[in-house]
Amino acid sequence: MKIAEIRELSTKELLERVDAETAAYDLKVINHSISPMDNPAQIKQQRRTIARLKTELRQRELNNKK
Repeated sequence: MKIAEIRELSTKELLERVDAETAAYDLKVINHSISPMDNPAQIKQQRRTIARLKTELRQRELNNKK
């Protein structure tokens, strides 16, 4: 997910997306530990997507306090 797409989402949608992405990430990690994935780089991509979402949430939080 690109940062431009993330910025278009509302705060509520971002929170829902973080929850969904985190759950999917956890599932991928568990499945990868049981049987290795063909492309383990997907785990890294998922982790970075979650970080982008959380960064945008934090930026909005800081901008609202000013």
